[in-house]
Amino acid sequence: MKKKPNKLLLRELQTIAQGLGKTFAPFCEVVVHDLTHPKNAIFAIENNLSGRRVGQPVTELGLARIGDPDYPAVITNYANQFADGRKVKSTSIGIKDESGEYVAALCLNVDLTLFQGFQAALAQFTRIESSEISETLDARHTDRICERVDEFAATRATSARSLKPADRRQLVQELKKAGFLDIRRGMEIAAAHMGVSRATVYSDAK
Repeated sequence: MKKKPNKLLLRELQTIAQGLGKTFAPFCEVVVHDLTHPKNAIFAIENNLSGRRVGQPVTELGLARIGDPDYPAVITNYANQFADGRKVKSTSIGIKDESGEYVAALCLNVDLTLFQGFQAALAQFTRIESSEISETLDARHTDRICERVDEFAATRATSARSLKPADRRQLVQELKKAGFLDIRRGMEIAAAHMGVSRATVYSDAK
């Protein structure tokens, strides 16, 4: 027959549950189970989300621990569900006495409903519509355009002002595709760095 758990142990677990419940409110329920009394195992509930009450029976996981001292002490982030269908992520921590038997458990149940709502909202917020418009809000776009031109010239083992007409046209097309020519003074910046006229860049961009 199992020993009765130390009342001090249960009170200490209740104190821990109170701290965790308040820290992770309003989306995390914390429950203390007295595994020595499986028929009325729930000793304390903080931030009650499941609608259960103190004195209700132990869960299947609690029964598994009662029947097997070798059952894992810590089981984290497993899928669970409240009675009303809300999806839950649970973590269960078994507590043993000096004889090696499970006498208590501390369980955390995170209501995923709120987070799934956040996830949907973020997906909607970060969604980008397809558009022909390309724009950058970077005030340092001059440096970025010049760096892009120099990088392209370096791959041709030459300088920005020594690019062959065919290479320059390819570069201008790449700048256009990247949106650099659509920003304010983009064409002028690219033209000045390559040592050609704006009209030349405009022609190459067609």
